[in-house]
Amino acid sequence: MDNLLLIITGSWIALPLLVILICNLLDKKTGKSWALPAAIVVSIGQMITTGLGLLQLGLTKSGFINFTIFWNVNDFEEIARSAWASAFFSVDTLSLVVMFAIGMVSLISVLTAKKMNPDKALNFTNLLMVLIMGMNGLAMVADLFSLYVFLEITGVASFILIALYKDKKGLEGSFKYLIMSAMASAMILAGIAIMNAVTGGVTFSHISGLFASGSSLHTFHAISLVLLVAGIAIKAGLAPFHGWLPDAYESAPASVSVLLGGIVTKMAGVYAILRLAQDVFINAKGFNYSLLLLATVSIVYGAVAALKQKDFKRILAYSSISQIGYIVLGAVCGSPLGFIGAMLHFFNHATFKSTLFVNSAALESQVKTRNIEEMGGLAKQMPLTGTSSVLALLSTAGIPPLAGFWSKLLIIIAVWQTGHSLIAGIAVFASVFTLAYFLMIQRKVFYGPAEEKFAGVREVKGGLAVSQVMLSVITVVMGIIFPLVLLFFQTRGMI
Repeated sequence: MDNLLLIITGSWIALPLLVILICNLLDKKTGKSWALPAAIVVSIGQMITTGLGLLQLGLTKSGFINFTIFWNVNDFEEIARSAWASAFFSVDTLSLVVMFAIGMVSLISVLTAKKMNPDKALNFTNLLMVLIMGMNGLAMVADLFSLYVFLEITGVASFILIALYKDKKGLEGSFKYLIMSAMASAMILAGIAIMNAVTGGVTFSHISGLFASGSSLHTFHAISLVLLVAGIAIKAGLAPFHGWLPDAYESAPASVSVLLGGIVTKMAGVYAILRLAQDVFINAKGFNYSLLLLATVSIVYGAVAALKQKDFKRILAYSSISQIGYIVLGAVCGSPLGFIGAMLHFFNHATFKSTLFVNSAALESQVKTRNIEEMGGLAKQMPLTGTSSVLALLSTAGIPPLAGFWSKLLIIIAVWQTGHSLIAGIAVFASVFTLAYFLMIQRKVFYGPAEEKFAGVREVKGGLAVSQVMLSVITVVMGIIFPLVLLFFQTRGMI
């Protein structure tokens, strides 16, 4: 079984690189025509293999799978000397859930990009494969330095994807993201270097053991934690470090916005928080309390700011800031129930936010605008887009029995049980604002007075329609089977 896992896990990193190699070695015409289909195959393959991995965990009643590729390295001196260093990967339930989400959102992004110009399609596929490789690496690494490396791979691919069409807005959004991400990377790398200097290692298990031992901690540990928290908060888009996020989401091409909103910012920042909170800084109160504060601010600020926006994508961007706050809240509240809720809300957010960005792409393709003040009464002409939008926004607002309700409920219960009753109350109250901008979008875009100029508008077809159906089904089904999902975790002693 370990050999099989070794092969499968290696494929999650190697297969995207193989696709890049094949598509670019073929003649231009063939490479361009094969690019998007190859990306679809990789995405579906990842969904299948990670789904089978979760099934294996269900059959073996085990919460994790660990195995070593090459060897483990604990210090920077060896990392500098070895090209194969720091290659220890750990695959557990969290890894498999987020990698399934990576495959799902990547598939939706490719389906959204199906009408893309062939020249751009090849470039898009190349960058998407790099992005998938980076995010998969993030999901499996077990040391801080490798985490940093895969964060950078993910970030570089994202910058270029945002500016894919080289238009003014795309270049501006990409530049802002690049500058903020560079600052975050410098902070993270400095934090890792300090942590390595004072602890003698950068693996998760080594640092976790130090914090769990109760031994006196050096002053530099605090400095390292501050740098790591600030850097990761920027990459996650938590308020007040969110400045780059709305512009990046708004200016990116439709298929790239699906990636950014659905999975990239969560993998580049939120997943790092989930992993570090679970495996490294579980007993570091400074890490947890600082992120609790940032998460609470993000929940309220994102929900309130979304109410003031007119551009559909910017509303979704500020909504993401708020929903990311809920995920972080569950991850760092100090409860296994909260962590399970955070992991499930990570997946649910990937689903409903991808749906909403596909809705945005569908509206823009048919009515040629994203300004919600210029729309109205489109539900009759675009029933599929209107229905999927309702389901996604209800899930975002936490309305039962949809998937977003259950994961958000788990997080709020866990926060309350761990003694943070005020924060739990704020999180519940913020859902009212989420419901408010949901009603605003529905009234102004789909169910308000019909605009005569849109009388000839018709529903989208092809990849956009398939994406909306698939994601809506996942949102509804996850809500229905959620008790079984909880039973899965309970039988493994995880809650």
